[in-house]
Amino acid sequence: MDAVEMTGKSQNIKEEAIYSSVEEICVDWRGRVCEANKHGGTSAAIFVLGLQAFEMMAIAAVGNNLITYVFNEMHFPLSKSANIVTNFIGTVFLLSLFGGFLSDSYLGSFWTMFIFCFVELSGFILLTVQAHVAELRPPKCSMVAERGRDCVEAQGYSALIFFAALYLVALGSGCLKPNIISHGADQFSKDDSKKLSTYFNAAYFAFCTGELVALTVLVWVQTNSGMDVGFAVSAAAMAVGLISLIAGTLLYKNKPPQGSLLTPIARVFAAAITKRKQISPSNLEMLHGTQHDNKHQIPVNSTNSGSRFYKKNFRFLKKACIKIEDRRGSLRELCTARQADQVKIIMSVIPIFACTIIFNTILAQLQTFSVQQATIMDVRLTPSFHIPPASLQAIPYVMLVFAVPLYELFFVPIARRVTGTESGISPLLRVGIGLFIATFSMVAAALVETKRRNAEETLSMFWIAPQFLIFGMSEMFTAVGLIEFFYKQSREGMQSFLTAMTYCSYSFGFYLSSLLVSLVNRITSGGAHSGAGWLEDNDLNRDRLDLFYWLLAALSLINFFNYLFWSSRYSTNTHPLQSPHTDYNQSQQLHQGDDFNSSKQIRGYTITTIIP
Repeated sequence: MDAVEMTGKSQNIKEEAIYSSVEEICVDWRGRVCEANKHGGTSAAIFVLGLQAFEMMAIAAVGNNLITYVFNEMHFPLSKSANIVTNFIGTVFLLSLFGGFLSDSYLGSFWTMFIFCFVELSGFILLTVQAHVAELRPPKCSMVAERGRDCVEAQGYSALIFFAALYLVALGSGCLKPNIISHGADQFSKDDSKKLSTYFNAAYFAFCTGELVALTVLVWVQTNSGMDVGFAVSAAAMAVGLISLIAGTLLYKNKPPQGSLLTPIARVFAAAITKRKQISPSNLEMLHGTQHDNKHQIPVNSTNSGSRFYKKNFRFLKKACIKIEDRRGSLRELCTARQADQVKIIMSVIPIFACTIIFNTILAQLQTFSVQQATIMDVRLTPSFHIPPASLQAIPYVMLVFAVPLYELFFVPIARRVTGTESGISPLLRVGIGLFIATFSMVAAALVETKRRNAEETLSMFWIAPQFLIFGMSEMFTAVGLIEFFYKQSREGMQSFLTAMTYCSYSFGFYLSSLLVSLVNRITSGGAHSGAGWLEDNDLNRDRLDLFYWLLAALSLINFFNYLFWSSRYSTNTHPLQSPHTDYNQSQQLHQGDDFNSSKQIRGYTITTIIP
């Protein structure tokens, strides 16, 4: 029995060693190999955090108050205005996949950010021009009086300019977001979980700071000085962010692009289907890509790296790498284990990703209907000072600019001693806590909307603050945990792409919000509300927003239990059998020169990636 156990352990160690990761070397802006004492680290990441804060400041001021501009200035009906906003924000996050693909495959994260900073800036400038020139907007009128029946909806060139400007901003911001996170994280070693966790918390703090300034100062400017001035301030903030990015050029560690990720993914599936009848080999030397014939590799070990091939999930992908002895396989039937593992990673994280979509559908309501709620409530802080309705969204960020540092300085060290995890709690646990809390945000929203509808006097807008505060706390757990989880699961050549998947969750959440609004209106129309659906009227006093919030609370709770199921089945990419200091030499002895590699030449060095 002992002999069998030892044999099994040896085989596991051998597989882990063969599939261990050797990271690609980093280069400076001139393509030279980076020096540890000159490039990367906190001094480089701080410039990326500057871009994060100012870009978020710019787009948050537009996105969070956009429904007011679309409804009051462009004269779209309320439900259509809400859908325009959610579609815009959804497109921002969906385009993050395109930005991640461009970065990993062709441009690298720095050049992708540099180019699309200018694209986003041009969108802000075009929005400013339209908001300033009256001829580019429909004639002024009140959308509240007579429910906007006499108002002319934007069409023709005014609508064309508006949507062109809006989606230039979406394209620029979408391509920036995943690269800001991944480029900043690339300044640290992937082995250093403590520093990475601190960086992700710092990135979220920069995000919160940008949101807070946008929702207070910039929204106040939009409300009191006009949307044209507000859009101009957003353009200025974007320009400052671009300057921050450029200022750190000499300090950045840059990871060279690895070539298209999509072609190898398609090749893996084609090869796995073609070889589906093959028997999965126990001898790893039968797999394609295991010849270790390069003597000049530069190994960089990772405690978070290793093989998933010995796991039970997706074992059919292992067949994609089988060598066909008669050599009748065409090029598309051959793929390396590195490519197969990239597909395996993506497939294994999709259920976790899908469980955060409802979470972001809740966020969509806070940026649309909850803002409209505030417009028909008492917005006075004092008899002479009125708070812009969109600024209500600043309340959770006031809390978070204090909560995030407290979380990092106090909660993480205490949790670290209890759990033994460098980041305090695991990313998956962090995501789960956030998903659970988010349900209560919609419960609070439904209760307050019911009270507002039945109140004899106009309620203060601060009654809807709890739903923002609860969701803000849940976002601190879920958003940061999800990004940290995806980044740590990534391989060379897919960091930005996987980070972009986290933003895609926002996209699908906002698109689902638009779909739910339309679906709910269709199902509930023709009932007891004069033939109108729950959200079909331009008057929230006639709509049944409270019932819509209860529906979302129920969906959120179901989603939480769905997450528990999938997260319990997920095997994280960690290998306790491996030591970051000794594994490379041991793996060389174990597999006697066999590994999976892809090499590149940079200034005389052969950079080899040995990835499962």
